[in-house]
Amino acid sequence: MGGKSNWTVRSVITLAALLTASIAPAAAQSREPSSAPAAPAPNIAEKIETCAGCHGADGKPVDKTIPIIWGQLPGYIYIQLRDFKRGDRKSDVMGPIASSFEKADILAIGEYFSKKPWPDLAQPRAPKDVARKALEAEHSVGCTGCHLEQFQGTGIMPRLAGQSRDYLAKTIADFRSRARGNNPGMSDLMIATPENDLAALAEYLAGL
Repeated sequence: MGGKSNWTVRSVITLAALLTASIAPAAAQSREPSSAPAAPAPNIAEKIETCAGCHGADGKPVDKTIPIIWGQLPGYIYIQLRDFKRGDRKSDVMGPIASSFEKADILAIGEYFSKKPWPDLAQPRAPKDVARKALEAEHSVGCTGCHLEQFQGTGIMPRLAGQSRDYLAKTIADFRSRARGNNPGMSDLMIATPENDLAALAEYLAGL
């Protein structure tokens, strides 16, 4: 009895050791970070492909009145997609697209595009007189209070530096007319600022 019992105990211990040895390397391997970038989930990849149709497969929009979203801040992308979905920001194109997005989709899309490099549209720098007028207007409007000193944006405030000039001009006009209604404070600022100052700002920002 004693010999059989000892043999059984030894067998159990040996089996446990073998199992531990085989599991440990696999567990350690699962903890190691992958060096390859994570691919978007299939459903997100499909949505991202839809975005590329207008915003550009290389980050350069197919139409100059369409904004750059590569390298844009994720918080800003989230807020805009949310507002398109709610109908707070009107768009015959973006409204139907965003209506199919869930919150998790919107967050994932924002993160995905924020990690892309900001594309260079090769827009010329504003002439000195235009830059001077733009900076004077900026001091009056206080753009850098939200968009920061280099107009790189922060949080839910978008980057403006290097954005498409035509898009900036259209956005300013939409705020002034209140056609873009998801930020009444911006509309108030744009309405209170002379149009020629705003034109100078758009040209200056595009060339940064």
